[in-house]
Amino acid sequence: MEALAERQIDLACVQETRWRGSSCRYFGATGKTYKLFWMGSEAKTDGVGIFVAEKWVDSVISVERHSERILILKMVLGDRLLNVLTVYAPHSGKPDDEKECFWNEVFHFVSCVPQNETVFFRWRHEWACRK
Repeated sequence: MEALAERQIDLACVQETRWRGSSCRYFGATGKTYKLFWMGSEAKTDGVGIFVAEKWVDSVISVERHSERILILKMVLGDRLLNVLTVYAPHSGKPDDEKECFWNEVFHFVSCVPQNETVFFRWRHEWACRK
């Protein structure tokens, strides 16, 4: 958490968390606190999460945990709604039909977000934005 705070990071998407279940929890020291919203699997594989700086936690209005590979956090920023997706794509050893199903789900969720809302999503080390 100190590294996030030192770099003044407000949101950090993480993949391959390998935590069980789904929940949220605070991490960090006073003044450098983050709330992690996560979704994992019972097998402790995969898993995604989003760290939110304490100053923005009250702006979070919903968290949709779709699977251990897709989590969507919606927050209010001024007069805008921001949707942050963190996704963990199946790796190269997985069957092609599993990968295709995963990407179809991601594109479905992005397409369901109203056009007047902003979408940010992260997969691997890449960011994308739809304004």
